Amino acid sequence: MLINCVAYQDGKKLAEIPVEDISTYVSRPDCFVWVALKDADPGELEKMKEEFDLHELAVEDARHGHQRPKIEEYGDSLFAVLHTVEIKAGELNVGEVDVFVGRNYVLSVRSRTGKGFQDVRARCEREPQLLRNGSGYVLYALMDAIVDRYFPVFDALETELEEIEARIFSGESTTRANIESLYDLKHKLMTLKHATGPLLDTVGKLFGGRVPQICSGMSEYFRDVYDHLIRINQNIDSTREMVTTATSVNLSLITLAENETTKRLAAYGALVAVPTMVAGVYGMNFEHMPELKWLWGYPFALSLMFGIDIYLWFRFRKSGWL
Repeated sequence: MLINCVAYQDGKKLAEIPVEDISTYVSRPDCFVWVALKDADPGELEKMKEEFDLHELAVEDARHGHQRPKIEEYGDSLFAVLHTVEIKAGELNVGEVDVFVGRNYVLSVRSRTGKGFQDVRARCEREPQLLRNGSGYVLYALMDAIVDRYFPVFDALETELEEIEARIFSGESTTRANIESLYDLKHKLMTLKHATGPLLDTVGKLFGGRVPQICSGMSEYFRDVYDHLIRINQNIDSTREMVTTATSVNLSLITLAENETTKRLAAYGALVAVPTMVAGVYGMNFEHMPELKWLWGYPFALSLMFGIDIYLWFRFRKSGWL
């Protein structure tokens, strides 16, 4: 589906143009065309291939989708694959943005992505002095917007971790529920890592070493995107370590709880064992045993049982076993 098809000249918007006129504007040396598509069908991609003279392999990747984040050069043009990550109903939704960049054009094709890039277009049009850099600046603006959208997602996952940690120490939920929540959170962090990690190498190609001609003069901007990516990747790695630590703490709390239960059972077992031992001795019914004919033998045996049990109960209670 076509979202926008706009021609720009000297950093300013000329007009929204029909698809049939794209090749006419692209042929102008001081003009470039920015087209945005959403969930494009093969027919639309084929039409754009003809208008922009796109490389067959790049179009094929965009047609099939589900590509790893990357940047590929095809002559004087670039093909970039970026992943978007959005939270929907508590789950992470991973989308894809394919960007074709040439000297006089930018074609962005987004798939499985809810939020568009109208704000990016508005930002570029508010900065004509930067938009004069042409398609290279538009590529930067799109990449910068996508990377910036990772941070709210990460903040939500960090908040989720804090809530799980609070439940672990408060005992509000079961141990199994905590383990399942931590595993689900770790899976979400891995999903976010798969979107951000490969971009480090990808963006590094745009400001270090041999920079593509389209991106020349934009090194400091792409370096800023690279810095943001380093920060988000470091945060993800730190949070993943915290999830692992939280899982270990949760298992340690299980062990402590089991130890407490074992101590209580041992204490109660000792309280039962003392009367059993005394009763067992006097229940052997040998003919010659002390106190068998004693008038106070039975009360004495009971008093001995209760006395020892009361003493043990206070000792266990003082040591925290009961």
